[in-house]
Amino acid sequence: MIVVTGATGNVGRSLVRVLAAAGEDVTATSRGISETDVPPGVRHMRSDLIEAESLRPVFDGADALFLQSGGPSAYRLNAHAILDAAKAGSIRRVVLLSSQGVATRPESASHGDTGRAIEDAVRESGLEWTILRPGGFASNAFAWVESVRAHREIAAPFADTGLPVIDPDDIAEVGAAALREDGHGGRIHELTGPALSTPRERAEAISDALGEPVRFVEQTREEARAQMLHFMPEPVVETTLTILGEPNPAEQQVSPHVEQVLGRAPRTFADWAQRYVAAFQ
Repeated sequence: MIVVTGATGNVGRSLVRVLAAAGEDVTATSRGISETDVPPGVRHMRSDLIEAESLRPVFDGADALFLQSGGPSAYRLNAHAILDAAKAGSIRRVVLLSSQGVATRPESASHGDTGRAIEDAVRESGLEWTILRPGGFASNAFAWVESVRAHREIAAPFADTGLPVIDPDDIAEVGAAALREDGHGGRIHELTGPALSTPRERAEAISDALGEPVRFVEQTREEARAQMLHFMPEPVVETTLTILGEPNPAEQQVSPHVEQVLGRAPRTFADWAQRYVAAFQ
């Protein structure tokens, strides 16, 4: 059995579908999960990564774990306690969804400190481990849904600075391979899309998917910062804005790992926009 934490998130939801379609026995877990969140035949159980003891019944009888690293709440996780519960439940393989920033922003509290500590706990767990380090998610564009629906407008900073954003469905497929197949143990997969894309280009891709004009408005850094502070802690906001506006060479490098694992190129942002266009209509 494979346990997927964060099963209602952008990666976890897709991963559950991929594993279920492959015939795997899956338990999907998150704080608020319900029957409508999972495909037919998938077991769902509520738990909270911040409360490691709540995971013990979820892990019972499982042999593999997809561990979502907690996002903005990662600093509240006790990774060692989670992994101890996993081992007590007979899990032998863990795939961690980490972040590219662990390597590219070691000075950041959220990435270099918290993210690195979680990775270290996984490496020291005694389990067979694989770490996924994706860059920016294509699905971050869901933040534009309201303005596109209401005004056919997208506002973002750093209009012409490109990053190789990755489709979360590609992350899920790589995660499924690492959970199901041998040969990934002790490896770190850096995951990116196939090419750099800028906010302006991503807005154009959404416009093309809709078949309607969408106006792009470039925000100042301060305008973007004020908006992001509504849903992200300040240190995370500052690191995110620096990556978006002043990416270093490693953050703009296209990784070959998706293609090496899946045998195909990663999907483009335009591919993502076409598949999820209904959200913007």
